Amino acid sequence: MEPIPAIRIRDLVKRYAPAGKGQGEGKLALAGVSLDVPRGQVFGLLGPNGAGKSTLINTLAGMVVKTAGEVAIWGHDIDHDRRNAKASIGIVPQEVVFDPFFTPIEVLEIQAGLYGVPASRRRSMELLEAVHLADKAHAHARSLSGGMRRRLLIAKAMVHAPPVLVLDEPTAGVDVELRRQLWELVRRLNDEGVTVVLTTHYLEEAEELCDRIAIINHGRLIADKPTRELVDMAREKVVVLTLDRAIETAPQHDLFRRSVLAGDRQIEISYNKDQTNAGEVMGRVQELGWGIVDVTTREPDLEDVFVSLTSAGATGDALADQPV
Repeated sequence: MEPIPAIRIRDLVKRYAPAGKGQGEGKLALAGVSLDVPRGQVFGLLGPNGAGKSTLINTLAGMVVKTAGEVAIWGHDIDHDRRNAKASIGIVPQEVVFDPFFTPIEVLEIQAGLYGVPASRRRSMELLEAVHLADKAHAHARSLSGGMRRRLLIAKAMVHAPPVLVLDEPTAGVDVELRRQLWELVRRLNDEGVTVVLTTHYLEEAEELCDRIAIINHGRLIADKPTRELVDMAREKVVVLTLDRAIETAPQHDLFRRSVLAGDRQIEISYNKDQTNAGEVMGRVQELGWGIVDVTTREPDLEDVFVSLTSAGATGDALADQPV
C-alpha cells in the first residue's frame, strides 16, 4: 500500500460570495483542484498573483471555508477530524504579524499553550536555537530585524511539532544572505522529517529546494511533476553568438523562435529543441553571411517552463495539454 500523502486534495472548489445583489456568482478562486503532497518532500506551490495559492493555503489553515471538495492533512479530513487536521499542520504566513511587546520565548510559550502543549513537552528554547534566535530569547520582539521576525514565525509554527509545515513566501523582501539562511533552515527541517510546502515567486528558489512542484493558474492545476521533469518540459533553448563584425539587425529564419540583438556583435537566438539544434542554428546564421567567433548556450530553467505554462493556461496553447 502506498503511504497516505501528507496533504490530499480532491476536487477543491472555492467560490467567494458576490459583493452584492446583481454582482453575478462571485469570484471562482479554485476550480476543482486535485493534488497530493507526498510525505517527506519539499513541495513547491507556484502560480501568478491571483492564481488561487493563498486561497488554497488558507483553506488548509482553516481560515477559508471551501465550497466543495475534500481536503485531508496527514490523513485527517479537515471537515470530519478538524482538531487533528489542525494539529498536523503549521502555517507561516507571508505577512510578519505578532505582538511586538512579547519576547520570542513568550511568543512561543503562548502559542504552545494555545495548542494545548503541556509545559513538560514544550521546546521553546530548542526551537529558538534551531532558527538561530536563542540569544534573542528575552529581547522584545519589536527589536528584532525583519529576517529574525521571519525566523521567529517559523519557530512559532513548529511549537506543536506538526509533521507538515507551509511556508507562504518566506523569503519575500529579504536580502540574499538571509534567503540562503532560510534555505538552510528549510533543508534542515525536511531532513528531520518535516514535509514542507513552499510558495514563492523566486523560481530559482523553487528549483533549488523543491522535490516536486505544482503550478496553479486561474484557480486550476496546470502542472504537478517532480521538479526535474517539469524543467525538462521546456522546449525552448537559447544560443548566444558572437559574430565577426558589428550587426545592426538580428538575422531571422524559420528555425528561430526569436532572434534579438544582445550587443554590437552579439545575437541571442531561441529555438525549439524538438525541431532543431544549436549546430543547425549556427549553420543558418553562417548561410546568411555572418562569421561566428564565439558561442554560449543556456539550458531552459524553471522560469522558462513557468512562463510557458502560465501563458498557455491563459491562451490555450498546446503546452497546457501536457499531462499533470
